[in-house]
Amino acid sequence: MFLDNKTFENIIDSTPLISIDLAVKNKQGQALFGLRTNRPALNYWFVPGGRIQKNESMQVAFSRLCLDELGLSFLIENAQFIGPFEHFYQDSVFGEEISTHYVVLAYAITVDETELSLPAEQHSEYQWFDIDTINARPNVHQHSKWYFESSHHLDHSIVADKCNSIKKLEGKRL
Repeated sequence: MFLDNKTFENIIDSTPLISIDLAVKNKQGQALFGLRTNRPALNYWFVPGGRIQKNESMQVAFSRLCLDELGLSFLIENAQFIGPFEHFYQDSVFGEEISTHYVVLAYAITVDETELSLPAEQHSEYQWFDIDTINARPNVHQHSKWYFESSHHLDHSIVADKCNSIKKLEGKRL
């Protein structure tokens, strides 16, 4: 459900937005970035993504965003969950008077770049960056850099071991 501007402006001013960001890599290990043409993060390189809409499940939102942002059908089950993040901006899509707060669920996917159909609505151009050069680029937004830092990538075997250890402790008095 898309909202009229007045309602959406009031929501941005009153509450966090929930979104999904896509850390997209090609088969060469490079990451996809688009140069943003709107606020927030105007004139920064940023990963594709977007808001989850009211009454839209995360799975449906993920698939919709992959289709809208990449032109590809992709299921959330085939992506790697990187983690939750918070993005704070001093401005919003409506200007500098209202700040924006996002709670972001970041996912990593690998694509065949020849199959992409990238939209021009929010990005003036797209580029593939080598991951080891992202942090050195001043115009790659910090929020997007986070997704490619090794400390934010889940090691599922460690998570599984911790979950199993917790289950073993259940019912035991400490």
